[in-house]
Amino acid sequence: MRFFAEVCLFLFLTVLITACQKEVVFTSNETTLQQIDVPAGFPAIIHPSGNEFTPERWALGKALFYDTALSIDSTVSCASCHKLSHGFADQTPASPGVFGRPGTRNAPTLANVAYHPYFLREGGVPTLEMQVLVPISEHNEFGFNLVKITERLATNQHYQAKAQAGYGRPLDAYVITRAISLFERSLISGNSRYDQFLHGEADALNALEKEGMNLFFSSKTNCSACHSGQLFTNFAFENNGIHEKYIDNGRFRLTGKQEDLHLFKTPSLRNAGLTAPYMHDGSISTLEEVVEHYSKGGKGHWQQSAMIQPLHLSAGEKNALVSFIRSLTDEQFVSNPFYQK
Repeated sequence: MRFFAEVCLFLFLTVLITACQKEVVFTSNETTLQQIDVPAGFPAIIHPSGNEFTPERWALGKALFYDTALSIDSTVSCASCHKLSHGFADQTPASPGVFGRPGTRNAPTLANVAYHPYFLREGGVPTLEMQVLVPISEHNEFGFNLVKITERLATNQHYQAKAQAGYGRPLDAYVITRAISLFERSLISGNSRYDQFLHGEADALNALEKEGMNLFFSSKTNCSACHSGQLFTNFAFENNGIHEKYIDNGRFRLTGKQEDLHLFKTPSLRNAGLTAPYMHDGSISTLEEVVEHYSKGGKGHWQQSAMIQPLHLSAGEKNALVSFIRSLTDEQFVSNPFYQK
């Protein structure tokens, strides 16, 4: 009888502790963003109708972004693969998901996703609200579904209060997807030393970085043909010849068209100094290796873009390019207390 009582007590305490671990509490001194500050020269953020920015919606989205309760075994959150210190990217080739299941692609940065016209490496998801569903339902990521998440969080009074304050309804699939996407739209990065240089601070870049900048925008490298504009990407789908043979079919997964085989969306170079490893599969470890790859002109895959040609860069030019790309790091962004857990 004593053994039975001890077992019951153990089970009760286990359930109680687990429940406490899942409960996200909003404290009275929580730091809530009051508005999104758009950097000079950046376009205005377009919020979908019904999901316009409010501090209440943002606070809920941030809490959900960091909450592991959204995964089936309560071990993985959005922040597990998108870390602030790495520009909301990850430092592994492919981030593991629930139960240690292996990831399949390198986690891209979430910086400036408010401006992306489509999402995922093949561009198959048109909105951030829809993109939230992808990691949740993906077997090797969260391995869960919104119905079960809503049931799990139904008794969380803090979430329910925030949902009512932000959206005028209980916490449900509609609220969860919109709150997380709204938080992600606030992740704006545009105050690197390169930006400061553009805005008149002549000493923001050193001589080597300026040399790299001139090289980056020159016809010799043509880097800016793909990594263009304020976001340093044209959002096009290309093959940059990192492999002779590809495991991932890229955009072909979406369209089924032979001409889209092994094509991937061009990533932004903002904060690239923090987002190693690189490429869709994380197969290149350093920026130095990335520059070396382009200097050699790729590996000649049959789908390789015609823009990828040998550059024959000198050691000094390679160093200058790497230095310039590192100047695109926004230190204020990755230390912003509003984004910290």
